[in-house]
Amino acid sequence: MMVFIYLKERKAMTEMIHRANTRPVKVGNLTIGGSNELFIQSMTTTKTHDVEATVAEINRLEEAGCQIVRVACPDERAAYSIGEIKKRINIPLVVDIHFDYKLALIAIEQGADKIRINPGNIGRQSKVEAVVNAAKAKGIPIRIGVNAGSLEKKILEKYGYPTAEGMVESALHHIKILEDLDFHDIIVSLKASDVNLAIEAYKLAAAAFDYPLHLGITESGTLFAGSIKSAAGLGTLLSAGIGNTMRVSLSADPVQEIKVARELLKVFGLSSNAATLISCPTCGRIEIDLISIANEVEEYISTIKAPLKVAVLGCAVNGPGEAREADIGIAGARGEGLLFMHGKTVRKVPEETMVDELKKEIDILAEEYFEKKRQEEALAQGGAAE
Repeated sequence: MMVFIYLKERKAMTEMIHRANTRPVKVGNLTIGGSNELFIQSMTTTKTHDVEATVAEINRLEEAGCQIVRVACPDERAAYSIGEIKKRINIPLVVDIHFDYKLALIAIEQGADKIRINPGNIGRQSKVEAVVNAAKAKGIPIRIGVNAGSLEKKILEKYGYPTAEGMVESALHHIKILEDLDFHDIIVSLKASDVNLAIEAYKLAAAAFDYPLHLGITESGTLFAGSIKSAAGLGTLLSAGIGNTMRVSLSADPVQEIKVARELLKVFGLSSNAATLISCPTCGRIEIDLISIANEVEEYISTIKAPLKVAVLGCAVNGPGEAREADIGIAGARGEGLLFMHGKTVRKVPEETMVDELKKEIDILAEEYFEKKRQEEALAQGGAAE
C-alpha cells in the first residue's frame, strides 16, 4: 500500500504543473494561460527595419523551437516594417514599445499580435486610451513589462531601492490603468537581474492577480553563466507552477536561448514535444569517445518534436539497466555498442556505425509518434464532425 502511494505521488510530481487560475489570453494563434502549455519566447537581435535579416533570424528561432518572438520598435522605420515581417513568419509577433504611443498605433495597424508597453510611460490619458482602443479593435493583448532597473521614481522613494513589493506595486498600477479602460487582455512580466528578487516578485504577483505571467531573468549574462542563472531563477518558478511564457535572456545567439529554454522545460516535464538526452559522466571503464558522441546525438535530437528519451552511455555492463526509462539508447563496449530499448538489449552494432544506427532508430520512433498523433487527430476531428 505504501509503495502504491509513493509511486502515485512520484507520478504526480512528474506531470505538468499549471497555475490553474490564470486568465486565458490570445496571442496570435496561441492561447496563453489557463491550462495551456508554457510557451517559449525570444527576441531578435537584428535591426527591425532590416526585414530580410529579421525574417531570417525569426525563421532560425522557429526552427529551433521558438513559439513567440519579440522585436524592438525604436522608430517609425521599424514600426512600418512589422506588416512585411508578419507576412513572412509563422509564429506570433510581439512588438516592444517604449514611450512613443504613435509607434504602438502603427505596430498594431501593421498586424502585431501583441505589444509590450508600460501604460504609465507613454504620456497623458488620451494617448493610453488611443493605444487601448486600437488593441481592442484588433483583439490583441498588451504585455506590461516591469523591470527592477526602471521602476517609477515614487516607488523607489517609497521603498528606497528595487524590491519585490515595489515591482508588484508597479505592475498593479499599470494594470489598473488598463482595467479602468475596460481592457483585460493583459500579460505581465516582472524582470530583474537579481535571481532572488525576480523569484520573490513573481511569487507575489502570482498571488496578487490572475493575469498570465511572462518569465525572465533579465541581463543574465553569457551563454554559460546566463544559462545557469536563468535555470536557477526560472526553474524555481516553474517548480512552483508559476509562468505562462518564458524567455531565457542570454548574451549569445538567440537560438541558444531556445535550446536552453527547451531543456529547462523538459526537466520539469513541461514540454510535450521535445526529445531528451540521458548520458552518463565519464569514468575509467569507458571504451568509447562518450563526450563527442553525446554531443553529436544531443545536436541531432535538438529539433525533433517528439517526447523521446535517448540514452548515450559508456558502460555496456551497467548502461542499459541504468537508463531503462530511455526509449532508445546505445552503450559502448570494446569495438562494439549495445543498442537497447527500455533497458533491454535489441542488438549489437559495430562501434563505427553505432551512432548512425541509433539515429535511424530515433527517426523510426519519431515517425511512429507522429503517425499515432495524426491518427488521434483524425479520430478527434471525425468525432467532432458527427
